[in-house]
Amino acid sequence: MDFNNSNFDNLETSMRKTSVIQERVSLVSTHMYKQYLEYQHANLNTQEMFIKMVNNLDATIEYLKQYFSSRGISAQNIYYQIDDKRTLIKLNILWHKISFTTRCNDRPQALYIEKSDPLFCGRIMALNGDYDEILKNQPGYFSALLENEVASLYCPSEKEQSAIIKVRHLGNRNFYISQTDAPREFLLKVIETICGGGCFHEEGFKRI
Repeated sequence: MDFNNSNFDNLETSMRKTSVIQERVSLVSTHMYKQYLEYQHANLNTQEMFIKMVNNLDATIEYLKQYFSSRGISAQNIYYQIDDKRTLIKLNILWHKISFTTRCNDRPQALYIEKSDPLFCGRIMALNGDYDEILKNQPGYFSALLENEVASLYCPSEKEQSAIIKVRHLGNRNFYISQTDAPREFLLKVIETICGGGCFHEEGFKRI
């Protein structure tokens, strides 16, 4: 059997290419694996905060019912519902409808922080309105959520880190808060923001 130099050259070139591919794939895989681990930890932390919000809701609803009932107003339209997977809360306070959801955490996502490294974290979104009604007949899932977003609670992967609350009408500034207080404060801030405002009559344009 005859061998020639071109066969060895081709083999050496092929080995170099394989080595380059392996090295670069290893680098990007390591980077993605690190992000995935942070995503998992942040998601667990976010879900824990979501459940703590539910625990705070029980007392909040009870106080609201007592307050309005003592003033002769029916408390029938003051309640909340949570889905079986515990990813969505629907809160009803008289004529106001509020939704909280963790369904936006479908991949590792980081929060931009000025003069600091991006923070990988989970997110609890607060929406003005009923979640299902908001998404009904909407072509863009996330754009519909953002359009109705009131505030978001960002939950980092490490429990020692501060959570971050961003309120839309306050310029989306970062408000840092301990993870112990975050579920209660986020819930109350959203209720204050929505129920502290009012509704305008809808008006059409008159043709002259």
